[in-house]
Amino acid sequence: MEKLPPYAQFLGLTVTRGADGALVFAMPFGDAVVGRPGYLHGGAIAGLLEIAAFGTLRDALGEESGITIKPINVTTSFMRGGVPHETFASATVTRLGARVANVEAHAWQKDRARPIAAAQMNLLIRRGGEPRRPA
Repeated sequence: MEKLPPYAQFLGLTVTRGADGALVFAMPFGDAVVGRPGYLHGGAIAGLLEIAAFGTLRDALGEESGITIKPINVTTSFMRGGVPHETFASATVTRLGARVANVEAHAWQKDRARPIAAAQMNLLIRRGGEPRRPA
């Protein structure tokens, strides 16, 4: 995967490839991600999910250059509070069309089977030579 975007760097994210080949994003617990005392900020969790989704989609698109990805619709579900531990996220592309992709992302801490949040995203894929449609 190419260099992480500035917000991912601010959050301290790292990315590895799991045994199943999926990208796994890790966010350390620290001052930059604290919400109310002792818990992760919801925006940091949502940012982690978004970066996992975008990164996984870019990985699925391969070496194509000149691609822009824009969110069409994002739904985030917070399931439990994130506590002072490293947080992980991974995503799955559930549909990859010519112009639209559907991606699901999940975030967890100690146990992947107990997610703290999930996001479903519809993402617009614009390839380099495609004209913009009027709004």
